[in-house]
Amino acid sequence: MALISNHPEKNIIRVQLTQNAVLKGMTAREMAELEPYLDIEDHVKGNCLLHQGDRELDVIFVLDGVLKRTVANQNAKEMILRFTSERNMEATYASWRLNKPAPFSVVAVTKARVAKLPLQQWVSFIEARPKVKQRFELEVLSIMSSIMAHTITLHLLDAPGRVHRFLRKNPDLYDRMPKKELASYLNLSAETLSRLKNQGKI
Repeated sequence: MALISNHPEKNIIRVQLTQNAVLKGMTAREMAELEPYLDIEDHVKGNCLLHQGDRELDVIFVLDGVLKRTVANQNAKEMILRFTSERNMEATYASWRLNKPAPFSVVAVTKARVAKLPLQQWVSFIEARPKVKQRFELEVLSIMSSIMAHTITLHLLDAPGRVHRFLRKNPDLYDRMPKKELASYLNLSAETLSRLKNQGKI
């Protein structure tokens, strides 16, 4: 990890931060005040950025690449709750507020670069900046709503319907991730997903 000011690609990173859904409304001064707290991390596919059960919680701003939020049972059976990519974020905000460990893991699906900082520092930062806090909390609610909608989709839509919904909601992600990951997210086998494509149903 490295601070932005010391990073060889700091100018690109600063532009990427201004495009983030939560940070894009911040003033130049606010961004300059936040920057010293941000660590830049590069991850390869399969790296775990947050482990289910962790108590050291962060907010993660995705600069490049695709991440997944997953939960696993005692038998290590995994369920993917959502994917997130550049311009978006991951955070265990509810867990931090309730003083509970992370209820999910965050894993790199592709090569990825993120900016992150401890939730304690982030919350202290946004408490003094109501507009930023409002955008952040609305984004947290939006993420929760999308996960709920996806869970309902798994029960109400057939296999082609689930795929079509994903393509409609995430048109930029389909060609960027292993189809095994997408199939798992949609509660399908990789073979079923491939068959649907070959039959022209998706």
